[in-house]
Amino acid sequence: MTNVRVVVGAALFDGGRLLAARRSAPPELAGRWELPGGKLEPGESAEQALVRELREELGVEAEPLERVGGEWPLRPPYVLHVWTARLLAGEARPLQDHDELRWLTPDEVGDVDWLDQDRPAVALAAGLLRRAEA
Repeated sequence: MTNVRVVVGAALFDGGRLLAARRSAPPELAGRWELPGGKLEPGESAEQALVRELREELGVEAEPLERVGGEWPLRPPYVLHVWTARLLAGEARPLQDHDELRWLTPDEVGDVDWLDQDRPAVALAAGLLRRAEA
């Protein structure tokens, strides 16, 4: 039996918008959109991994806020956990694994072709943004 490994994804919020990142690799995922993030390293908390991944992939500093409910299977042994996060400093730019970024309002989240495993978390994150605007 294989131990489950957690991949953290960031529903990164700024100004009432959610950040979407377009994959540049691997070939089977290239061109589709995801919530940025990556694998937890040994001894690292989900929040620490999220901060590190956003710094490495996007060049930004962010504050993890709360976990978005759910756990979504990726290829074994990985599962996706998503956290909301607030942009603290920097301008997001695609440094690795992505070739384009877009800030989307809750009404625009359906405008990009999200990876299947990200869709439920994106819907939950868009709902959180809508409630925050109300």
